[in-house]
This record gives sequence, C-alpha cells and structure tokens, in this order.
Amino acid sequence: MIRPAALATLGALLLVAAPAADAQSMTQGPRLSLPIACKVGETCALQNHVDRDPGPGAKDYRCGRETYQAHGGVDIRLLDMAAQKRGVDVLAAAPGRVSRLRDGVPDISIKSPDAPPLAGQDCGNGVVIDHGDGWETQYCHLARGSVRVKQGDQVATGQPIAQVGLSGNTEYPHVHLTVRRGTTTIDPFAPGLAPGACDPNATAANGMWDAAAAKSLAYVSGAVLNTGFAARQLSMDDIEAGGVAAPTPKSPLLIAYVRAINLQAGDVQAIAITPPRWIDPGAKRPSPAGRPEGAISDVCGQADTSSRVAARRLHGRICCEARRRLGDQPDLRDSALIDAESFTSQMGDSRSSRLERLLRQGLLR
Repeated sequence: MIRPAALATLGALLLVAAPAADAQSMTQGPRLSLPIACKVGETCALQNHVDRDPGPGAKDYRCGRETYQAHGGVDIRLLDMAAQKRGVDVLAAAPGRVSRLRDGVPDISIKSPDAPPLAGQDCGNGVVIDHGDGWETQYCHLARGSVRVKQGDQVATGQPIAQVGLSGNTEYPHVHLTVRRGTTTIDPFAPGLAPGACDPNATAANGMWDAAAAKSLAYVSGAVLNTGFAARQLSMDDIEAGGVAAPTPKSPLLIAYVRAINLQAGDVQAIAITPPRWIDPGAKRPSPAGRPEGAISDVCGQADTSSRVAARRLHGRICCEARRRLGDQPDLRDSALIDAESFTSQMGDSRSSRLERLLRQGLLR
C-alpha cells in the first residue's frame, strides 16, 4: 500500500504520477502477465486498484471503491506475514530491461513504532522495467535482499525479479505494480477510458492483461483473506502474522474467525457454526467410500467416512461457514458461501462432552 501523499518512487529517480492516459495514447502498450507467483483468491488477493477519481474522492475502474485517494497502482497482497516469510516471487509482467532498482530498505510495517522514516523511499525496495516506447512497470515493497536483477539486465515475462516484502510505505505484504507511459500513470484494467472516467461493466479482459492474468484478476466485490478456528481470542495483528495455532479437543475455547477486505456500506457478514449430526455407534450406515460400516458425521454437507469410532466415543467435525450479503441483495439467504473451515474433535473427553451438550441443546449455532 502506497499512501496518497507519496506515490511509488525510487529515491532520486522521481516519477510523478499523472492522470490516466486516453485510448489514443495507449494503443501499443505491453501485454501484462500476473506480477506475482500466487493464486489469486486462494493464496493472495487483489486489494487496491488505481484511483480514477481526479478529486478528493476515490473510485476504481468499475466505479467501485476498491482503492483509496490518489492510489497510483495495483496492490496484490499475500494473506499474512507467514506467507511472506516463506517467500513468494515477484515476476516481470512483460519483457524488458531493468532501468532502475533499489534494495536495502528494511521490511517493517509502517504502523510499527520502530519503523524508520520513509525519507522519500515510499516504494521501499523496488525495480523498474523499461518495455520500450516509453512504457515501464514498477514493482514496490520488495523484500530486503531479495532483488535478483541488476540495472541493465534483460528480463522475460514471468521471470522472478525479487520477492514480496514489507518495505517502504506499507502495512501488509504485497507487490504494488504501477504502469506508466512516460510520466503518465496508466490503469492496466482500463487503459482506454478517459481520465477520471469509470465503467461499471468493464472487465479485466478489456485491459492490458493477458488471458490468464485477466481471468485471475476478474473484479470481485470484497474478498475473504483468512478463515479458521483458534483456541484463543485473536487480534488483527495475530491474523496478519499468520500461523494461528489450531485448537485441540482439550482447548478451553473454540473460536471461529474470518478476516475480509473491501467491504462496503450495506454489506452483511455472517458466521454460522454447524455441529456434526451424531450417529448412534450401533447404527449401520453404508460407507460411500466402500469402507467398513460405522458411525459417520456430516462435514459441511458431505459424509466424513474417516470418522469411524468405537462405542460412546464419537469423532466429528464442527464446521464454520462464512457468508456475505452485498448491500443490494435482499436477504442473507441469497448470499453465496464464500469460505468454510472445519475443526475435528473427538467427543469423549470432558471438554468435548461439554461442547457436545451445548451443541445438542442448541446453545451454539
């Protein structure tokens, strides 16, 4: 994330953001591939678009609000810092020559009291690639020490140039991609729209992306980043850090959590905790997987044939389903399931027995 007061720059190589170009000036731009080695919607998410509003407001290319005032690029983020620490490559979006770069800026959230002054290095560690005819792409917030290219190198589409970091003016791990022609910032999703214009019917396929990237980057109104179960109360910082410890049957608490981004006024979120449907251990039920008959619990609507149990010791799963209703949808029942998690518990120890009683009594829903 690059804040409005400081659009992506690389030290003294200041490139001033300008209004988006019109269709006439954009006819020969490079075809762009996904600039990060992740699967959008699963291991990463598109959080911010280019701000197309020339005034104090903010709007993305579809006239939505998945951007912020004066944001000059596209932010594709990892789900948490644990993923960043494992290492995720930043990729050249198109072939070209490395014209400028910077490395050595520390990876630290701008929210941290220990964060050093930005000193004009809002982009953090970055790389600029020249694609010819005045076109260039800039990649910001790279991990310190991860830059793999040097000035003058020729790079191919999809070539790793660095890894996602937390350097510069950012508070979550992501790559910020800016596309320019000369000194003019280009919205890669809507290069043909007039400056300040947006189109609610536009798609990524109308932009500069190749077919695979356009499919991955299809517009989504809001996204779920993290879901799961925990054994303790969590803060946003805990979830951002990643590696949340999973509960066990003896955990004192069983907490379902969901973190979402780009929610709008009128949107409704709901979390439903669904207990297993307990089966009498003595009852006979065919196993759809061809396994021996035994007690089976339903896991989010599907038979869990792995939970064969002995008498009076039931295995099962507690399911968490997260649903979200957009502001223009009439009822939460019309919403789509956006994510589901399950927690496996053996109903036999005292803690699980208490949980089972609460579930049976309808006290947990």
